[in-house]
Order: sequence, then structure tokens, then C-alpha cells
Amino acid sequence: MSKVIEQVEELALPVVQELGLELVDIEFLKEGRDWFLRVYIDTPEGNIDIDQCAQVSERLSEELDRTDPIPQNYFLEVSSPGAERPLKKEEDYEKAVGRYIYVKTYEPVDGMKEFEGHLIANAPDVLEMQIRIKTRTLTVSIAKDKIAVARYAIDFSA
Repeated sequence: MSKVIEQVEELALPVVQELGLELVDIEFLKEGRDWFLRVYIDTPEGNIDIDQCAQVSERLSEELDRTDPIPQNYFLEVSSPGAERPLKKEEDYEKAVGRYIYVKTYEPVDGMKEFEGHLIANAPDVLEMQIRIKTRTLTVSIAKDKIAVARYAIDFSA
């Protein structure tokens, strides 16, 4: 995790928790000539609204101005992670059991690098997913250290 993200997380976490919200993710990216600090928040129920985003933005902005951890100019964006929110922490995987997810790996697992299906088990080092390939339903085990990206996905077959 980059130093900027670590510092922003230290500032954002108390603000978000005090409001009864969850800090989902933080990104610090350069797009074109501009830098963006994106903070993704949600409620435990998954129904964040624009007023809650505005509250966090205002309070976090004050903290960022006070401590000034980012030397360059940037745009602060606070928003919902959306329907396809990332799965990064152990708690994220635990909440996702039984849900439809997408996983991309660094290297092939059973000859594939992309998986979409239901997360059926979350063990300390491995995810177990039930996926469909054409007419077959398979169970695949994916080592967590091989996961490049994991997120909720929308199941269009349902």
C-alpha cells in the first residue's frame, strides 16, 4: 500500500467509523494531468446515500487540509463502491459467501485466469467458487495469494 493511501486511511477511518459507515477502499491515481484521491464508503447494509458521502468528504477534506499529507494538487472524490464493489479484506470475503463474484488471478488456476460465479466457501488461504462453463457447473479452489482482483459481479443469467 502506498504511503499516501496509508496516511489517508489513518485520517479517513475515524471519520467514517464515527458516522457509522464502512471504509471500503482508497485510490490515489493520476489521470491525464490530474491527481484523484478516491475514497469509497458504504453502510453495513450497502445503501450509502449522497448526504453521507458529502459528510465524509467535508470532514475528510478538513483533516487533509490540517495534516497536508499529499504534496501535489488533487481532487477528492467520496462515493459508493457501486454494485461491483471490490473484495479486499477478509471481512469482505466472509460477507460475500453465497454471492456472485468475479475473480482474476495473477497466473492460471485450472487453465484459467478469470472466474465468475458463486463464492461457496472462504477459508484463510483459499476461496472456493462454483462456476459455470457452458453447461457444466464446476467447483474451483483459488489461493488468495494468486488473486489480482476480486469484486462482486452482476449475475445476468439469473
